[in-house]
Amino acid sequence: MTISEYLAYDCSSQTSLVRDACAVIKKKEGREFKAGGAWIYDNEIDRFEGSSFEDGDMIRVLDHDGYPLGVGFINRSSTIRIRMLSRKDTAVTPEFLYERVRSAWEYRKHVIDISSCRVIFGEADFLPGLTVDKYEDILVVESLALGSEKIKTICLSALVQILAEDGIRVRGIYERSDAKVREKEGLPRFKGFLSEEFDVRVPITENGVRYIVDVAEGQKTGFFLDQKLNRRAIHPLCKDAEVLDCFTHTGSFGLNAAIAGAKHVTLVDASDLAVRQAKENAALNGLSDNKVDFVCADVFDLLPSYEEEGKQFDVVILDPPAFTKSRNSIKGAIRGYREINHRGMRLVRDGGYLVTCSCSHFMDPQLFSDAIAQASRDAHVRLRQIEFRQQAPDHPILWANDASYYLKFYIFQVVRDR
Repeated sequence: MTISEYLAYDCSSQTSLVRDACAVIKKKEGREFKAGGAWIYDNEIDRFEGSSFEDGDMIRVLDHDGYPLGVGFINRSSTIRIRMLSRKDTAVTPEFLYERVRSAWEYRKHVIDISSCRVIFGEADFLPGLTVDKYEDILVVESLALGSEKIKTICLSALVQILAEDGIRVRGIYERSDAKVREKEGLPRFKGFLSEEFDVRVPITENGVRYIVDVAEGQKTGFFLDQKLNRRAIHPLCKDAEVLDCFTHTGSFGLNAAIAGAKHVTLVDASDLAVRQAKENAALNGLSDNKVDFVCADVFDLLPSYEEEGKQFDVVILDPPAFTKSRNSIKGAIRGYREINHRGMRLVRDGGYLVTCSCSHFMDPQLFSDAIAQASRDAHVRLRQIEFRQQAPDHPILWANDASYYLKFYIFQVVRDR
């Protein structure tokens, strides 16, 4: 579709998209959903009633005694059998979806700088499986559920129209539905244009730092918007400091440190592409070679070598990728977080600062804090907590939906025995 076609799409239809079918929950099941969750699992369903339906359709959900629990997307190929769209027994129409998208946008206008932000965050915005990020005048969509595929065009049309009402003319839409998790929904992985083609290297500015976001080849949708306020939080620590930014990706934390007045910043990533992008972003911000330098290396190998060389820094930043994407690998993840934090602490000068985070929702806050505490004992340092933060508010946390709470972010002062 062209942007003009999205603008012309009729989102006012009152035609219900819900099939005349329902799933009946087993007695004493659906406890997580009833406690505020967003999903019904395969082993919680007793039977289906009513007319036939296809996977991805919206159907009604009833408790074992016939009490209506709401409406959701069915997918018999997924362990998450029903992703609930509404906790009311309601007719879901294009107009209903339009208003839900409007609600998501109005919320962002109150809580975050909207120049670049996450506009739709799946279950936390009551639009399961659908994510939309806005980079200035470009939208990037990720659809991870079969049901969200069926409402994707309606929701994008609604968003384009709602943004236009606020004077924001969307220039293009790109899809980044290339995550492997789509295969669990029986969906192929896909990325490509959903509108007229445009330059996929999109310039944005965040916290006064300029970036080029590659929406086609960058990680996830191109940039990690969830750390926006956390990147700003390090500014006071970095004036006149020597900073080490590990897992720098496109340079976001390191460039914030440099803009905030750091004496020197070393940015490290194992990806040659990430390092090239970080260098480009540094040049975009007029940062000279004597202000920043770049190392393409495995952080787990580099930090021990730095320690052997006697290097130390005023600020060490650890922003690794998720070390676990399933409950089965949590033990290995704990070892990884403990090791990387232990090494990072050893490189911080007495009285300096450690910035450390985890972006895996399987690594819950208690596990993460326990790993940091053990790392501090191994490194023979004491930690003074300055801040604990989470993802930016354009990534809201829906209580009882664990997957929506994933980012844990600490700032510590590192103190040797005194």
